[in-house]
Amino acid sequence: MAQRLAALRDKLAAIELDGMMITNMANLRYLTGFTGTTGAALITRTSAFFVTDSRYTQQAYQQVAPQGFAIVENKGPLFTEISHLLEKLQLTTLGFEADHISFNTYDDLADIFDVGLVPTSGIVEKLREVKDADEIGLIREAAAIADQAYQHILNMVHPGMTERQVANELDFYMRKLGASGVSFETIVASGARSAMPHGVATDKAIAPHELVTLDFGCYYQGYVSDLTRTFAVGEPDTELKHIYQVVLAAQEQVIKNARAGLTGHQFDHVARQVITAAGYGDYFGHGTGHGIGLEIHEGPMATPNSEDVTLVDGNIITDEPGIYLLGLGGVRIEDDLLIMSSGSQVLNNAPKKELIIV
Repeated sequence: MAQRLAALRDKLAAIELDGMMITNMANLRYLTGFTGTTGAALITRTSAFFVTDSRYTQQAYQQVAPQGFAIVENKGPLFTEISHLLEKLQLTTLGFEADHISFNTYDDLADIFDVGLVPTSGIVEKLREVKDADEIGLIREAAAIADQAYQHILNMVHPGMTERQVANELDFYMRKLGASGVSFETIVASGARSAMPHGVATDKAIAPHELVTLDFGCYYQGYVSDLTRTFAVGEPDTELKHIYQVVLAAQEQVIKNARAGLTGHQFDHVARQVITAAGYGDYFGHGTGHGIGLEIHEGPMATPNSEDVTLVDGNIITDEPGIYLLGLGGVRIEDDLLIMSSGSQVLNNAPKKELIIV
């Protein structure tokens, strides 16, 4: 945590800010270790304060104080308490997270704070894109839980089972393995619905000869995983078997080529050119990847428009090309990749080499 705080202070110095107020909960957890739901941090070039109410002060002393923060209990409104600190510190400029503060809240802050308010965007989020060894270890564990849950589903799924039953089984099983929750609403899309990239589970029964796409993940000690696999229940249509091989080839080509120094556009293009060469370019409409960490969607992004994004050592990014044929079905295969200067490392081991037919 000390290194993270030092890195933020370097950023503040670079943009000539006296201090910054952190209110986004994921950014708070990253900088302070706080896992509660109410609080804010005030960080200057030389000091750090964490403000929360009486419900969380004991927790803050346990989690946040060891990271070098002075704990302040607000007995009235949170921002009023921060204004008192600002008066004592006599700061001239204060950055705030413009992406996470509403206009109405900004209006209130302008009235309460006697300091020059400076909107900032993505400062902490950019720091979060590069994972340290502890973060990588937690994401590995979250990925391992998702892998085991997928194998569990393969062993018990059958025709007549509904998509929602499959989703519930995945969610509960991951919790049994130590997950604290799901990364996002679990996607289970079968038959023609598998052509919906974000087809969340319904009461539709899985029928024989259908593809089933599962897109799911879990939180483990605050960090997420994101896994997609497509399998068949009984022998599927010949074209669906073909597009599975095309998507697999695209996904594995990304793994082969991904490395630090690649732009997000180049990362995406590796997969897109394989799918386009096979004649399915018009049926791959989303980006190839996105970062994961404390949140399910973080930087870096890998889309056709990500020319200004450069992957660096320590990024963890998804690799998830897909083909979606309206009225027939679709395929997506996704792993979480650790980006290194020497290449990439796949954090998942759920089977994918051949289309699994159960």
